[in-house]
Amino acid sequence: MLGIIGGTGLYKIDGLDIKDEKEIKTPFGLPSASLVRGEYGGREVVFLPRHGVGHSLLPSEINYRANIWALKKLGAKKLVSISATGSLREEINPGDICVPSQYFDHTSGKREGTFFGNGIVAHISTAKPSCESLTSDIIKAGKKIGIKIHTEKTYGCVEGPRLGTKAESLFLRNAGCDVVGMTNVPEVFLAREAQLPYCTIAIVTDYDCWLDDPSMHASVETAMKNYVENIGKVKNLLKKLLTDELTISPDYCTKSLAGAIVTPGELMNESQREIVEFLTS
Repeated sequence: MLGIIGGTGLYKIDGLDIKDEKEIKTPFGLPSASLVRGEYGGREVVFLPRHGVGHSLLPSEINYRANIWALKKLGAKKLVSISATGSLREEINPGDICVPSQYFDHTSGKREGTFFGNGIVAHISTAKPSCESLTSDIIKAGKKIGIKIHTEKTYGCVEGPRLGTKAESLFLRNAGCDVVGMTNVPEVFLAREAQLPYCTIAIVTDYDCWLDDPSMHASVETAMKNYVENIGKVKNLLKKLLTDELTISPDYCTKSLAGAIVTPGELMNESQREIVEFLTS
């Protein structure tokens, strides 16, 4: 089953044969909204709007742990995240689609970023945070319908909700980031802790604010206009992805907890063991 996390402007999957809608309780609270489960092209899909019903949650208010837990609980085996981003490179234009391979955490520590702690110690590898096989599947789907996709790029995640300063934009650009957004961290790393292959399909909405021309700096009005104009590309890409056969993901995605948990099982209490058993299942 493919899990889809909908970002700004994507609150449902057109053409999805909906089977049910469930409110899932997790050990970490409630997810952003009820999860919709259904079928598209014969493939099972579970969908969750990241920002909640009516886009009511700021990036730092999203319960990322509950979202990933709930998607796994309903049977998701791979996750595709849809997100809006700003470009930090001349060659990545507003309206383009990007599938990052790397993530840079420039958030401020407000977000709960791990399922572990409180008596459970684990250290996962995130050297390759995106799933290479799922990325390849997305690229193939894009080629079939004529959508150019930027790959091998780095997503810099900032806290928000404000748009960045020029100094921050230049810092991220000089640090090697190619696009910037507010939501994919800790989402990507929690997916790895839950042993779920993960990829972002990012819609580029603006040039952030690193350019000298102030008329090119990001604004909500410009970003939303470009997002709405180009969300159709992502919807078509998802439709193609959902009708194609997905390849098998590598062990670094699906067996990421093997050897990563340091705390011996016999020292865990029942609730701690239940968390570990669920994440490793």
